[in-house]
Amino acid sequence: MTIRVNRRSALGLGTVATAGTVLGAAPAASAAPEVAAPTTPRQAARRVAAAYARETTRAGGNWQAYVSVADPAGGPAVAVADEPDRRIEAYSVNKIAVATAVLDKVDRGLLALDQRVEVSAAIVVPGGDGIFSLDNAYPSSVTLGHALAALLTVSDDTAVRLCGLVCPAAELNQILRDKGFPNTQVQPVANPNRFYLGTSTPRETHELQRALVGGALLSPASTAFVLDLLRSPVAFTDGIRRSMSSAERARIATKAGWFGDARHEAGVIFDAAGAPLLTYALFADGQADPGNYGATHPAVEARARLGRRMLDQTAALTGAGATHRLAPRRPSNGG
Repeated sequence: MTIRVNRRSALGLGTVATAGTVLGAAPAASAAPEVAAPTTPRQAARRVAAAYARETTRAGGNWQAYVSVADPAGGPAVAVADEPDRRIEAYSVNKIAVATAVLDKVDRGLLALDQRVEVSAAIVVPGGDGIFSLDNAYPSSVTLGHALAALLTVSDDTAVRLCGLVCPAAELNQILRDKGFPNTQVQPVANPNRFYLGTSTPRETHELQRALVGGALLSPASTAFVLDLLRSPVAFTDGIRRSMSSAERARIATKAGWFGDARHEAGVIFDAAGAPLLTYALFADGQADPGNYGATHPAVEARARLGRRMLDQTAALTGAGATHRLAPRRPSNGG
């Protein structure tokens, strides 16, 4: 905490961004009341930067991040570049990368979403996050599409192992390297079909998401599949999406990762038409209350406040690139 605050103090909040700094941030006490949403990407980036500086200082601990606002007139306006190239444990945020590698094989005809994968008692992570550890009915099987849905929505731990059955660690890492992500890699173990979720950097996680929504990583069908899962009502709601309506949440594709004292989240905010508007990769650790994995953890609360801020400060802007319309999801009363 001390190092991070001293570094920012030395660089000076409120200055133009350079590598590893926050764009246009200003101390909260001197911020003027804001009566209207910014009308340019650069203005929005400055306000997002100020909110990031305020919330991360309030939460404490260590933060690394990369955040940008789309600009239809050119490249994205970088709002936050806080140690963006530091390689760190990404935890479940890397499940986006795992899904990307698996779906790359689907796109090449090597796998199919409707093929079945075996769920043995031995493969289920005991007490893990998600739904498979609650089933108590093994052996069984599910489709690969079902496994990916569990991976990206409720962040199921056993779903990682199911993906490893069809895309071993070495192959998965090579797919990601071939796509331009040498730092976004899973960590192999003795069993070639199992792995820890590995590492990434804020910049690479940010760029992977931009490439995904830009259609550069997967087929249109696979891209839509991933984004539909990440924007679904059952996707993570404790952080960025917490203080939002259901319609607002549907505009945000997000994936959180938590382990030990780390609380990460990465995603994309879309405009009302479905065009990418803001991309974020937020990595945090070292905050108080490390045993709390709920919504009241300091870093998760900071992300909730920042998410509301990011949505509001881009409300008057238009995204850039291909649009991704969300399939409607409505509650059902059964029957």
